[in-house]
Amino acid sequence: MSLYVARSSAVAARALEGEMIVMSTRDSTLFTLNEVATEIWQAADGRTPLEEIVERSICVKFDVEPAAALRDAEECCRKLAAHGILLVSEQPIVPGA
Repeated sequence: MSLYVARSSAVAARALEGEMIVMSTRDSTLFTLNEVATEIWQAADGRTPLEEIVERSICVKFDVEPAAALRDAEECCRKLAAHGILLVSEQPIVPGA
């Protein structure tokens, strides 16, 4: 099963020194994403499977084992989705649909 992730439109985000600062407009909660979460955030287009994002970006940039990186990425994405920061789906995510 593939997971797809997309940035929520209900957030405000800014890059700051290699990390992302993201504020949920739903409840004004502020999040600081570390370098790995920032890579996922920036690649979260709703069309690219999370596994591909991990293999092409996370594993290459951070020299980490793919299976472990994917497990960690899935957990991170689900936590951010619970706060309305990311959208997570088993199908590609079409903007505005």
